[in-house]
Amino acid sequence: MPILLFLLDTSASMNQRTYLGTTFLDVAKGAVEVFMKLRARDPASRGDRYMLVTFDEPPYGVKAGWKENHATFMCELKNLQASGLTTLGHALRTAFDLLNLNRLVSGIDNYGQGRNPFFLEPSVIITITDGNKLTNSSGVPDELHLPLNSPLAGSELTKEPFRWDQRLFALVLRLPGVATSDTEQLGSVPTDDSAITQMCEVTGGRSYCVRTQRMLNQCLESLVQKVQSGVVINFEKTGPDPPLVGEGDSVELSRPVPPFSPQPWHSCHKLIYVRPNPKTGVPVGHWPIPESFWPDQNSPTLPPRSAHPMVRFSCADCDPMVIDKLPFDKYELEPSPLTQYILERKSPHMCWQVFVSSSGKQTDLGKPFGYLKASTTLTCVNLFVMPYNYPVLLPLLDDLFKVHKLKPNLKWRQAFEMYLKTMPPYYLLVTRRSRLSLWKVLAKPADLSSSRCHRLRLLL
Repeated sequence: MPILLFLLDTSASMNQRTYLGTTFLDVAKGAVEVFMKLRARDPASRGDRYMLVTFDEPPYGVKAGWKENHATFMCELKNLQASGLTTLGHALRTAFDLLNLNRLVSGIDNYGQGRNPFFLEPSVIITITDGNKLTNSSGVPDELHLPLNSPLAGSELTKEPFRWDQRLFALVLRLPGVATSDTEQLGSVPTDDSAITQMCEVTGGRSYCVRTQRMLNQCLESLVQKVQSGVVINFEKTGPDPPLVGEGDSVELSRPVPPFSPQPWHSCHKLIYVRPNPKTGVPVGHWPIPESFWPDQNSPTLPPRSAHPMVRFSCADCDPMVIDKLPFDKYELEPSPLTQYILERKSPHMCWQVFVSSSGKQTDLGKPFGYLKASTTLTCVNLFVMPYNYPVLLPLLDDLFKVHKLKPNLKWRQAFEMYLKTMPPYYLLVTRRSRLSLWKVLAKPADLSSSRCHRLRLLL
């Protein structure tokens, strides 16, 4: 159920009029209504929740929150007036706090137990402002600052005020007050040069510089397409670049890359789509993205995490691994320079392993928890999420079924014990929660010791 939160600028400067005679606030109200009509074309919009927040001083900025219905939303939107200051930082903090109000109670962030992409509450914040100077009771600040302290319990567990399933977009109205000749050509709308732009990009969104009514309509059409179920991840290359791909045995030498020159695909900040189950409408998954630390049971607190996990990928070609009885999760990546680069290599039968630094007990890079792989048709790139250190676990399980016929010998048991030591402890609970059928298959572990049997049962 997507949450669509509209953050409207109600500062006094929104009373300025456009060449059409309407105020900027009127334009903003109309844009909200047009967006809702465009969104209503999608059958999935029936589960949408709309919220309305303004630049008014707390607690009056929240006009329609969790308890208000659609009728209240429309009534509050209609009655908005512009008379305050441009307190964008405080208004953004209020919006994020409103979205995060129930997350600690619901356990959706799963702190200290890995990040589950299928536990999400996709939210899109659409800010409509005139982009004028920021103002507050103390003066005119040069930069956008969000208040550091939040009244919400558990807010200290995330470094940023937002979460990985929340993206910020801004419509910055630059409409002229005098009619000009219409020389506009339809195309991409430029990013605005205002204080909110950097904040949008940090969350995985963007800002739009709106100069005409036609551009506004184009932006609204674009924003409707941005309402996607997914989470934002930082992808960053580790290790050397892959060899250049050529035809046959010859290597392509065109466009040589200078040494140590970072390329756009080396670091990307993009969405992975988390598709809901077509029957239930709820995403289903099994495995988390590991935490960037090894849990310490003696520590009274958890280290704060970044809103967006840093997933590092190695460019060493590997064979994709799956076995019949062990499920995996597959997520499509949003188009980016990284996906374009992988698709251009035209190697759908090879994959690049992914890691989270410091997720393991001993190594800095950690063990692989999945891989990036182009689809067979070379139309998209998918992130496969597997059990932690899957290159060790999957061959063990394959041998257990095919070689040992569910009667593991001492060597196999020792290898399995070694694997357990490399796995973060929260994966034991994750595996039980995923309700795998493997334990039913392994219903006769008579030849295992009681302690090892218990650990095997926890895992499988």
